Amino acid sequence: MELERLGQVLGERTIIAREQTESRRVVKSASRVLEILELFDVLKREALVCEVSSVLDLPQSSTSVLLRSLVTMGYLSHNPKTRAFSPTTRVALLGSWVNEPMLSDGPLTRLLQNVNARTGQAVVLAVRNQMWSQYIHVVQATSAVRMFVVKGSRLPLVCSGTGLTLLTDLPDSEIKRIAIRHNAEAAEGKAKVVLADLLVEVEAARRNGYSASFDRVTPGGGAVAVALPRLSTQERFSVGIAGASDIVRRNLGDYVTVLREEVASLTPQLTPQLATEDEDSRFVAFG
Repeated sequence: MELERLGQVLGERTIIAREQTESRRVVKSASRVLEILELFDVLKREALVCEVSSVLDLPQSSTSVLLRSLVTMGYLSHNPKTRAFSPTTRVALLGSWVNEPMLSDGPLTRLLQNVNARTGQAVVLAVRNQMWSQYIHVVQATSAVRMFVVKGSRLPLVCSGTGLTLLTDLPDSEIKRIAIRHNAEAAEGKAKVVLADLLVEVEAARRNGYSASFDRVTPGGGAVAVALPRLSTQERFSVGIAGASDIVRRNLGDYVTVLREEVASLTPQLTPQLATEDEDSRFVAFG
C-alpha cells in the first residue's frame, strides 16, 4: 500500500501502517482481492478504479478487471453515474459469526471505545498472525494532533508494541525462532533484531508488567500495548494506544492506568471466556 497516496486520499498527514509481504508464499490474485477489500474498509466510501490502482500500486487494467469480477460475484457494486465501486452487504456479513458476542458491540469493542474516549488517541486491537501483530480493529484518534492507523496493518512481532505483548507468554526458544526468521527475511537496509536485547525486553515486560518504547516502527510515533486476558479462542489479543512519541511519553503513566482500569472493568464480562492461567492477569506495555 502506498502510504503517501493513501494519506492524500484520506487527507491525513501521518499514516501508521506497515506490512512485510511474503511474495513467494502468497498467490498474487488472492492477495490483490483482499487488499482491495481492506482498502475499502479504510476509506469507508466508494472509490474509482484509478484511486484503488494508485493507493495499492497496481496496474489500472488488472485493477479494473478485479473490481468488475467482484461486482459479478456480488461483493462490490458499481455506480454507473460516478463510475465508482463500493462494498455490498455481502462483504459485511463475511465472518460476522466469528467471535460475534465479543466484537459486535461487545466488550472488546467497548474497551477500545472507552480507552479512545479517555485518551483521545488511536486505539488498536491486535492479534498474532504468524510473524506479525495484525490490527484487526481500530478506533481512530480524536485529538487535534493525531496519527491515522490503518486497519489490517501487520507489524513485526519482534519490534512493535502490540507484537511484544503477544510474545510474553511464549517460551524463549519460540521467540528465538521468530527473531531468526524475522532477520532472515528482513528487507535490505532494515535494522535486524538483536536476540539478546529482545529477550531482555520480553523478560522485563514479564517481570515489570509494563514498559514503553518509541520511534521503533514509525518515526515520531509511540505506543503503549496491553496483553488482554486469554479468551476461550486460540487467538491472543493485545490492545494498544498509538500517538505522537512526545504525547505518549508525557502521558505514559496515565495511559497505562487507563488500560488497566478499562480491562479490569470489563473482566467480569469476559470471565466466562477466560482461561485459568495465572499469567493472564499481567499487563504489558510497549511502544
